[in-house]
Amino acid sequence: MSTATQQVLQDVVIKFAGDSGDGMQLTGSQFTNNTALLGIDLATFPDFPAEIRAPLGTIPGVSGYQLRFSSDRIFTPGDNCDVLVAMNAAALKTNLKVIKKGGIVIVNTDGFDTKNLRLANYPEGANPLEDDTLAAYTVYKMDVTKMTREALKDITMGTKEKDRAKNMFVLGFLYWMYNRDMDTTIQFFKDKFGKKPEILESNIKALQAGYFFGDTTETFTTRFKVEKAKMDKGTYRSIMGNQALSYGLIAASQKSGLQMFLGSYPITPASDILHELSKYKSFGIKTYQAEDEIAAITSAIGASYGGALGLTTTSGPGMALKAEAMGLAVMLEIPLVIVNIQRGGPSTGLPTKTEQSDLMQAYYGRNGECPMPVISASTPSDCFDAAYEAVRISVQHMTPVILLSDGYIANGAEPWKFPVSADLPEITVKFKEGLDVGEEKLQPYKRDEKLVRPWAIPGTPGLEHRLGGLEKQDITGNISYDSDNHQHMVLTRQAKVDKIADYIPLQKLDSGAEKGKVLVLGWGSTYGAIKSAVKDLQNEGLEVSHAHLRYIRPFPKNLGEILNNFDHVLIPEINNGQLVKIIRDVYFVDAKPYNKIMGVPITKGEIIDAVKKML
Repeated sequence: MSTATQQVLQDVVIKFAGDSGDGMQLTGSQFTNNTALLGIDLATFPDFPAEIRAPLGTIPGVSGYQLRFSSDRIFTPGDNCDVLVAMNAAALKTNLKVIKKGGIVIVNTDGFDTKNLRLANYPEGANPLEDDTLAAYTVYKMDVTKMTREALKDITMGTKEKDRAKNMFVLGFLYWMYNRDMDTTIQFFKDKFGKKPEILESNIKALQAGYFFGDTTETFTTRFKVEKAKMDKGTYRSIMGNQALSYGLIAASQKSGLQMFLGSYPITPASDILHELSKYKSFGIKTYQAEDEIAAITSAIGASYGGALGLTTTSGPGMALKAEAMGLAVMLEIPLVIVNIQRGGPSTGLPTKTEQSDLMQAYYGRNGECPMPVISASTPSDCFDAAYEAVRISVQHMTPVILLSDGYIANGAEPWKFPVSADLPEITVKFKEGLDVGEEKLQPYKRDEKLVRPWAIPGTPGLEHRLGGLEKQDITGNISYDSDNHQHMVLTRQAKVDKIADYIPLQKLDSGAEKGKVLVLGWGSTYGAIKSAVKDLQNEGLEVSHAHLRYIRPFPKNLGEILNNFDHVLIPEINNGQLVKIIRDVYFVDAKPYNKIMGVPITKGEIIDAVKKML
């Protein structure tokens, strides 16, 4: 048995990388769940290849999963890795630049044969395991493939099938290295492969073989442990962004008493919401996979017209196709939630990579004057609250609402202290049930103090009315080509959206003093990187504060006041400068952008450098 010493670490970043057939996402998610159950704080960044099946062993086919876990509260999956697990030459080549100097590199030597080296575009005769490429790191070479086959020699399966379990050998070894128990993963296999005894046995045996390899080999002299994080008391679970968003929508449907109807068309990275919601028919959720994006949104508009809560989910390319129907929903003044899980664009762009470049599209990307509230989620668990709030605004203000998330949030995971249903704010919905005193027939555009028109369900006796996409006459809803009326209605629709600012919370600072030298203003998935960077800068004694926006249209009423309290405003975004243009336009402040458009998140270090340059 091993006589390895134990070292307690505060913070670890591991990246699993291999071919897209090597099961890196499963390995990463199992290690994540194991970590979450120990009460250790974590953040993840799964990195998928865009090709459905790139050639084996090539750089475009590399799949990665980055996981950071810590005994402190953390907000990013880490800028650089302490440990890289590379299953082949392409995985090492792609990820070499993210390993910290002195970090640990665990390589599967079978993935570094002549063929793999050639596929990874290494020069003839070069092998990074034999030259000084890895001189700055601690390298552990393991023939994972050979050891996995050896562990499974008594199982009657083909070699190809046995090789599929090699990711579990690596996971078992890491469980040993980080003092973990294998029980959670063994239970996962029993639940998943209970009816496939050979697959069940091969995965469990490979996992145990990896663990015992660590335990019996003299090579590894140190085991590591990360203590439980100091987090608020409560019950936590690990959650991914699209999951949390789905649960927020279900909770809002239950609280509002409205049936939810999802009209959707599959698109990366939004499809998981359709998959998730389709499991909850027991909550009255209806899901419909339409033949295209336009059918998806128009079916959802029809559901809202019928008194349900219409919902449609998509990404940037789908938003472009839905634009005309969004205009119809604005003209009808009907509740509708449009979820955009952003990805790299334009056109088909980078389907599996993250970007925040659809903000201008959400603000302005429709024909005519077509104002719509825009709400943004900041982290995987925050998707629950953002989705809940999008529904509240939509039904209480009779308007379509755009909810923005992105691929990084959607597929990332973190611990979530989930709420109790009774603690969620009420979402009161009022349908019009009859004519008012003195009202001879329904006036579908007669407004209340919020400038909101009544929601009358078709088939309610005496409330017959027509709606459509042509301009409406004020109050009566009749078709109108009158120029004065058109100007009046355009301004009224804008005023209704602006008035939502009276019904949302004031903007708070996430950290820092209320006045100072630099305010870092963010939205969406830059939250963790900004929060971590600003915390470090404050610890150095610098006058830096952080504010993060959930409400992007309309802005909170006090945002202008906050911006004017600082000498400089920095806006980091994963785009070419979009929020910064809107902030300059609305508040006339000389905000400066920090932009990164590489399909990956902005790092803490990059924000620290940008703020220091500004100072």
